[in-house]
Amino acid sequence: MTNPSMHPSIHRPDEADSYSFREGCDILETWNSPNDPALSIARATVPVGVTTSVHWLEGTTERYLILSGHGLARIGDLPETQVQPGDVIHIPPDCRQSIQNTGSVPLVFLALCTPKFDPAVYHQIDD
Repeated sequence: MTNPSMHPSIHRPDEADSYSFREGCDILETWNSPNDPALSIARATVPVGVTTSVHWLEGTTERYLILSGHGLARIGDLPETQVQPGDVIHIPPDCRQSIQNTGSVPLVFLALCTPKFDPAVYHQIDD
């Protein structure tokens, strides 16, 4: 049997599939396929003035690629850091994280997870 992930493809996510996630942002899963367990990509949108819940992903490395807006990243033991378009935030597995929109427009970033995101690995921390 041929592995479907080995064939070229173009995937166009449907904006109607965007949903509010419990951490305080809207998510559009642009790529999360059982045929590609190594990686998922989601577009996250954090509204103006919102800070996402502190959380961690069990056994999953996450990277945020900031597309638009400005924010304050709180990642592990790093000092709080202002982020802007073009910045990449690397979040190792099991690392506490949250991000605050400090700008006047929505904060939009891609969240790239390896292995692919599974809701079962998401753990919210109630501070």
